[in-house]
Amino acid sequence: MGKRIITQARGKGSFTYRVKRRAFVYRIKYPNELKGEGTVLQLLNSPAHSAPLARIKYEKGTFYIPAFKGMIEGMNIEVGGSENKEGNILQLKNIETGKNVYNVELMPGDSGKVIRSAGEFALVTKKLPGKVALLLPSKKEILVDENCRATIGTIAGHGRLEKPIMKAGKKHYMMKARNKLWPRTSAVKMNAVDHPFGSGRGKNISHGGKGKIPKRNAPPGAKVGTLRPRRTGRKKR
Repeated sequence: MGKRIITQARGKGSFTYRVKRRAFVYRIKYPNELKGEGTVLQLLNSPAHSAPLARIKYEKGTFYIPAFKGMIEGMNIEVGGSENKEGNILQLKNIETGKNVYNVELMPGDSGKVIRSAGEFALVTKKLPGKVALLLPSKKEILVDENCRATIGTIAGHGRLEKPIMKAGKKHYMMKARNKLWPRTSAVKMNAVDHPFGSGRGKNISHGGKGKIPKRNAPPGAKVGTLRPRRTGRKKR
């Protein structure tokens, strides 16, 4: 009897396939208070994040956010308020149109959910009653509650992908830090017991009793090698 395929095993969340907790020692969040001033204590590297992180001290403790391009240790940033300066954490309603922002909240108080990768930013395009429109790096525009917070600026670390990885060992440790499966073995190179696309009897993904379109909420392994399309069939005019 065949074993679970790798994707199913990883999706189950066993000890073998689980991110090491020590990689995520820094949690990105905003302080609960909307007013105050913070000082950048330290810029540091986190294996779990693509961008350098900044340790910010304020009157009730410390918190971590992705560093912006040009941030230095010892500088002061404003939490709340209305001054549109790089590094300040403001509500979207107080940020001017045309500014770059990152680490944007999708709901007020959730401490930032989108635009957190190195070199990324969203553009404040327009303001509507109770909402603010943001242009994401994917060129998709979204509407966010005006009371959500964001940091002004562009995340540091833009050129991290430009430097080539010269050795396989370096890539190995980079992927290991986030528990990524590397190197990835092609499914059609496997045996039939190890993967639905395995064995040399044809290289068609429809073989093995699996359809090409998985269910939208299918568990890991049921949608191996395919993506759920937004719609299927001929588009009606």
